[in-house]
Amino acid sequence: MKQSLFTILQNRPIARNTMELVLRGDVSGFTAPGQFAQIRLDGFFLRRPISLCALEQDTLTLIYKEVGQGTRLLSSMQEGALDLLTGLGNGYDLSCAGDRPLLLGGGVGVPPLYELARRLAARGLRPAAVLGFNTAEEVFYADQFAALCDLTLVTADGSAGQRGFVTDALPPSGTYTYFYACGPLPMLKAVHAAVPTSGQLSLEERMACGFGACVGCSIQTRSGVRRVCKDGPVFRKEELLW
Repeated sequence: MKQSLFTILQNRPIARNTMELVLRGDVSGFTAPGQFAQIRLDGFFLRRPISLCALEQDTLTLIYKEVGQGTRLLSSMQEGALDLLTGLGNGYDLSCAGDRPLLLGGGVGVPPLYELARRLAARGLRPAAVLGFNTAEEVFYADQFAALCDLTLVTADGSAGQRGFVTDALPPSGTYTYFYACGPLPMLKAVHAAVPTSGQLSLEERMACGFGACVGCSIQTRSGVRRVCKDGPVFRKEELLW
């Protein structure tokens, strides 16, 4: 974990209630896709946790939803500096991917899979990806994923891609070796039950401190009580009790 000041380079809408924030600063705290940052905002006691979307030599891309007063304030900021804690949590382990990985993302669970897709592509792999959104107005980064993955897009109302949910568009069993998932809890539970292979799932929980001190995001696993922010947010399928 590192605490650093980052300069805002870009903060723009990319879908309904969805913003792309590009920052310049010390990104050395990040070691794996799936980790997250905590952003300090003036006037708010708790930092806002946002998952890593993309990483370059000195720039960091975060995608977030406007869901409350804090993120609405963040969305209004077009210049200046932000105080971040970076490199929080445990990310995805790429060594498990095999030669045909599958990426499964829903809504704001899609961004962490983008840096993962980039790193898998750098290893010479072209994963399959199924990305789900509620409606076409909420879709983002479809072109970016299509450049790296064999992409299937689904929306709950059928306004873009196939109609349905992520689990309605799973590739046939045996066509992938391992899966990586991130999304809302109902989606992750459905994926956990539907996908026969081993995999890793990034959980969404309300986080306060972001580094395990407050234990507010604790869950029960087969290994006992674990903190999503510190021991996760990525957990192996076999650890989860659902």
